[in-house]
Amino acid sequence: MKNQYNIYWTDMHSNIHHEQINELEKWYEQVKATMDFWPIAYYPYTMRKDECGLGVEDIFPSDVINKDWELIRDFTNKVNQSGYPMFMGYEWQGAGLDGDHNVFFKDNQENMAYPLRYTDLVNTFKGKDAIGIPHHLAYHQGDRGKNWSTHDETFSPVAEIYSSHGSSENDNGPIEMTRHVHMGPRTGKTCVEAGLNKGKKIGVIAAGDNHSCPSVYGFGYCAVLAKSPSKEDIWDALINRRTYGVSKDKIKLNFTIDGSEMGSIVKPNKNGKLSVKVNASNAIDRIEIIKDNVVDIMIPHTSTWEKEEFTGKVKFKFQLELGWGPDRRIFPDIESRKWVGKLETPGKLLSVEKCWSTFGQSLDHVTDHSCEFNLTSYKTTATGKWMGPSAITTEGFIFEIEDDINSSVKLIIDGIEYNLSIRDIIKSSDLIPLMDEARMLLNETFGFNEYYRTDPWWHNAYKIKVNQAAPSIAYEREIDMDMDTTQSNQIRVRVWQKNGAVAWSSPIFIEE
Repeated sequence: MKNQYNIYWTDMHSNIHHEQINELEKWYEQVKATMDFWPIAYYPYTMRKDECGLGVEDIFPSDVINKDWELIRDFTNKVNQSGYPMFMGYEWQGAGLDGDHNVFFKDNQENMAYPLRYTDLVNTFKGKDAIGIPHHLAYHQGDRGKNWSTHDETFSPVAEIYSSHGSSENDNGPIEMTRHVHMGPRTGKTCVEAGLNKGKKIGVIAAGDNHSCPSVYGFGYCAVLAKSPSKEDIWDALINRRTYGVSKDKIKLNFTIDGSEMGSIVKPNKNGKLSVKVNASNAIDRIEIIKDNVVDIMIPHTSTWEKEEFTGKVKFKFQLELGWGPDRRIFPDIESRKWVGKLETPGKLLSVEKCWSTFGQSLDHVTDHSCEFNLTSYKTTATGKWMGPSAITTEGFIFEIEDDINSSVKLIIDGIEYNLSIRDIIKSSDLIPLMDEARMLLNETFGFNEYYRTDPWWHNAYKIKVNQAAPSIAYEREIDMDMDTTQSNQIRVRVWQKNGAVAWSSPIFIEE
């Protein structure tokens, strides 16, 4: 399936606060290392004490946020001049009656506006190159959930189907919105499918809603289909809904009907042609063709390849994770660990996907046969109730390698060599605990050396996880089929990996 567009990635919801404005360069460097472009979403809100003493969220005084906005404008101009496509943007919440939206601008000339209602926001930027993307839609309407009755398709061409909050696709899917418990449970009346059922033409993205670090792995990424990574071409992709979202892994997805890309409007066709091409980051579990929000065709991929006998050269992907470590309740001063590593292969290193959750990571000296890396993993005491990170973060990569099935991959981590048999890691994952370090830590801290089971050391040990490798037959799939589109209003695709990661396409709309 020939495609005239390239895939470009971003975190479209990284909320930098007033208190973090001096970290703007740090955030930019993190995004630049992981993403192809950056629409920043400045967060002008703060928790203040009401007169009665209750803490409430409110907007900063205008002189404070306007000063921040000018700093962002100057910074964005400088970044654009260097050749990197960065967009200015901010979060708008209004009175909470229409749902939260991130407002982005094509150029760097506009100023922020804070009307209380969405329709006034739309009118403020009418005729200008501005868009407002709704997020965490599926919360209760009137209490920061999406109000579809006021929705404007031109101003809001796409919506956030997934973020750190969870999935706003529907209220009966498996990815719940339970991380931010203060926001309450989700409802089917405000979700993305509710908007599509009302006939709204909306594309979808996924985005982090990250307040501590941008482009956090597992909190959602946005992909756009554009001819180039210029701001003009990226903007064209956004307003024409050539977008899709992934929950964590950068699954490459192309989906067309009669040659038209996701987000398009096509005519009904009894003899329509549907095409899907997937290059995933892990083994594909299934691909779902969804008509008018009902799964019409489920195409299994699990159980179609596992009994294959591999000989000779094989192309495969595997994920390396580094982290875990001492319990912060016992060792409050041990919050992070630095890892120095190298991967070597006698075959060919085809690609490296960064799975980073925090600052302090680097990938260096990438060649056809090796790469070096420096990672920092963290354990925090955050509960996740507010906008902090999860209590445990791991850092790592997804490596794609081509080599003989009987060969091996060498990992060197902190000076210790680990030889990974390709045949073995395709069969199963492996876990390497650093138990000697844990024994030394408990001995030095408590004089603790003996116990009838391993819990005290195991629970406080850093660990290296080599996830099960997937051969290319597991993560690549192409589908071409005939499809009668005359009885549908919109058709979209959802891809599930075996590790639970998801990709959601924007719909293709059917109209005379």
